[in-house]
Amino acid sequence: MDKKPTITIDDFAKLDIRVGKIIAAEKIPDTDKLIKFSVDLGEEAPRQILSGIAEHFPDPLTLVGKLVPVITNLAPRTIRGHESNGMIMYAVGLPGQGEGENFTTLEPGKEIAVGTLVR
Repeated sequence: MDKKPTITIDDFAKLDIRVGKIIAAEKIPDTDKLIKFSVDLGEEAPRQILSGIAEHFPDPLTLVGKLVPVITNLAPRTIRGHESNGMIMYAVGLPGQGEGENFTTLEPGKEIAVGTLVR
């Protein structure tokens, strides 16, 4: 496992992580990895978030309806002409555990309101 630099509790507190519900997901044409998501975070309008995970989810529609943690205060980024406004969090298996076998969404253990703060 790669050792990441230590951060302070103040660094961690800067992250705004909220529960979001994936309401739409589609592969971006002419890309190998990108999926464009529409995520309900309890805000006025759903957020568009891009994620380079298409190799792990060949049918993006399998992700629709999932509750997932989203970093909501990440600076917007434009990728292939599409703006991404956040980051969906995933669990990634350790090296040597089989390529792609241990990549998954993180989901709450019970139904919870969109927009709920993750701590």
